[in-house]
Amino acid sequence: MSIVWVVLGFILLVVGGEYLVRSSVALSFKFNISKMVIGMTVVSFATSAPELLVSLQAALSGSPAIAINNVVGSNIANIGLVLGITAMVGAIAVDKSFYKLNWPVMMLFSIALYFFLKNDNVLSAIEGGVLFIGLILFLIVLIRNARKDTVVEEVDDSLAVVSNFKIGLWLLIGAAALYFGSEWLVKGAKDIAVSIGVSEAVIGVSLIAIGTSVPELAASVIAAAKQEKAISLGNLIGSNIFNIGSVLGLTSIIKPIPVTESQILSSDIFWMLGFAFVLLPMIFIPKKLQINKVKGFFLVFAYGAFMFLVFTQGKF
Repeated sequence: MSIVWVVLGFILLVVGGEYLVRSSVALSFKFNISKMVIGMTVVSFATSAPELLVSLQAALSGSPAIAINNVVGSNIANIGLVLGITAMVGAIAVDKSFYKLNWPVMMLFSIALYFFLKNDNVLSAIEGGVLFIGLILFLIVLIRNARKDTVVEEVDDSLAVVSNFKIGLWLLIGAAALYFGSEWLVKGAKDIAVSIGVSEAVIGVSLIAIGTSVPELAASVIAAAKQEKAISLGNLIGSNIFNIGSVLGLTSIIKPIPVTESQILSSDIFWMLGFAFVLLPMIFIPKKLQINKVKGFFLVFAYGAFMFLVFTQGKF
């Protein structure tokens, strides 16, 4: 039954996230917000909603390890799994904004998260507020740096003419699906952790993290197979920044998140920092400013090694 709850939870999170993105974008058009700003802010926040609800639900239901490792694991999966597999399907070009802005900011957020947790074994409301304010400042810089003709592919123009009734209906469907999806996923994941004898931290960094990365992975691989612009590295890095700044930031403002499992600070978070760091030297070794199939294979292999160690070391 636990597997059923997890599967239903994932399905509802995907559905809820999709409806929330649609309704948020349509609502933004009603307020005459530019397409570029919608793409960089509204879409990014809406697509982080499933992770936010899962982490919040986990923190409120007494499973802080799932709340933290949902984000830590998602950030690792975004680079090791999503970026790695996509690069194996088709090479990904890297622009200069990656090492001038996106990568340094991602490293800053990742290191800040480590120090906040290491300092007193809890992510407090004040520390969460610092992370969230940092995210807002990052978005302001992004928007100011963006050219007026920047094309934001994930914003659908057809959503500009949606009726108010439909927007309201989408919001209700999205909110309900996200609420029940997060509740069922966390419930099922906790039961699975108990039944197979691993900690909640292991389930958070593996099963839940991969699950919340699957929609992104599917979209990226399909686009790469069609030889379209598969995925920009900036979007993935942005997702990692959002996960720390909005998901953990907002969750800890509502309820401080204690570190209850030692492996989060002794192992998992160092893997997250390692995957984030390795991207910089990787884009400067041949072929420069490109993540090709060989580099993609290296990332996937490293992710496989991480998963193996998580489960072999995660037994009680």
